[in-house]
Amino acid sequence: MEKDNKNILKELTQPFVDLWHASRALWGVNLSYLIEGITYFGIVGYLVLYFTDIVKLNDINAGQMVGFQTAGITLAMLFLGATVDWIGVRKALLAALFFMLIGRFLLTLSPSISSDTGLWSSTHLLAMLGILGIIIGYGIYQPAAYTAIKQFTNEKTSAMGYAMLYAIMNLGGFLPGIIAPPIRKAFANDQQGMLGVMWVYVGLTVVGIILVSIILSKKIINKTILEVSGETQEKLAADKKAEDEKSAKEKLMFYLKNFPITDFRFMFFIFILIPVQTLFAHNWLTLPVYFKRAFTGVVGDNFEFFTNFNPLLIFILTPMVAALTAKKNTYKMMIYGTFVMAAPTFILALGPSIYTVFAYLIIMTVGEAMWQPRFLQWVAEIAPKGMTGIYMGIGQFPWFLTKVVTSLYSGWFLMKYAPEGVEPSQMNTETMWFIYGCIAMVSSIGLLLARKWMLKGFKG
Repeated sequence: MEKDNKNILKELTQPFVDLWHASRALWGVNLSYLIEGITYFGIVGYLVLYFTDIVKLNDINAGQMVGFQTAGITLAMLFLGATVDWIGVRKALLAALFFMLIGRFLLTLSPSISSDTGLWSSTHLLAMLGILGIIIGYGIYQPAAYTAIKQFTNEKTSAMGYAMLYAIMNLGGFLPGIIAPPIRKAFANDQQGMLGVMWVYVGLTVVGIILVSIILSKKIINKTILEVSGETQEKLAADKKAEDEKSAKEKLMFYLKNFPITDFRFMFFIFILIPVQTLFAHNWLTLPVYFKRAFTGVVGDNFEFFTNFNPLLIFILTPMVAALTAKKNTYKMMIYGTFVMAAPTFILALGPSIYTVFAYLIIMTVGEAMWQPRFLQWVAEIAPKGMTGIYMGIGQFPWFLTKVVTSLYSGWFLMKYAPEGVEPSQMNTETMWFIYGCIAMVSSIGLLLARKWMLKGFKG
């Protein structure tokens, strides 16, 4: 028994030890991802309220604007994910952050330029231009970050490297819940306060650009790739020369030949996740408004904290889950993880209370930690050499559809079951969450029913 306990302890701690000794370049990517997590989630958590309270759109239009950004990012990955394959990790990260800086600047500045509000007003149009900059930037950024993890890790550190990147992004997603409230409350009203917080995030984007420029220098990146690959500098130089000598036609044919769209198992695998992924979209489309309207007291007054509580749990749980399940079959983990993530949605159907909120957030997060990092790692690692960016883009395409579809109906559900100006006791949020739970369960049921077909030759 004591030996078994030691083995379990070693399995849990060794991946952390290996990651601790990883390269400076890997930690540079993680630091950039932390800052980007703070800025991205901090702003996206405000977007519904930004468009309703400041731009003066209704709930449906505001939800569609959030969907325009979140779905646009995923669609951009499909077309811009290959950028990192063409120009390299460092240039791709810097270009991505520059576009996001311009976008966030315009988004935050637009209410100050014009007092014209409402649908298709000058404020609305300028805000949409800002969102477009964020879309282009993030469409490059995430594929570049995951390509960096693939390049900067080896067999010992890869699983934990992907898990930590996902966990650190979610730590960044939690921190706005601590950073934002005191800044927002220091202003005369919530509208001015939200814009004040958004200016802080613009500043953090500048900090992110500076850090990538310094930490991820060409020298450090080349040194890290040599250490991880075990190759000589001469061998890597020869490989790069051979790749550069390929004609554009040869490179294009290689890309077309290796596109995974002809693999029906791969396509089923990524599309069946759409129902459970709607819960991710509800984190910014539904939960902020739900917490603010259906609750009074501590939850309603501090909705940022509760909206961003899930990312804190992800930061804590994901590395531990990754360490304990690294040797488990990926497909089976997907079945278990999606079920554990979807099932607690029915707890919210019991009615709004702080107990149902915490129960939902904790159990749902355990499920997310079980399957989401493993899925991202699997997509990155099956990609042929030099195609990680485009594979990440294709693998995320169903996520684009999820954001589009969810944003189309989330506003309607809020207006019907949690309308503004109505007392919480008169709302019917229970029905809303019951329907959302039924939708999310489709993923785990579909994965379970297809397991025999999928497990034939399934990699991972």
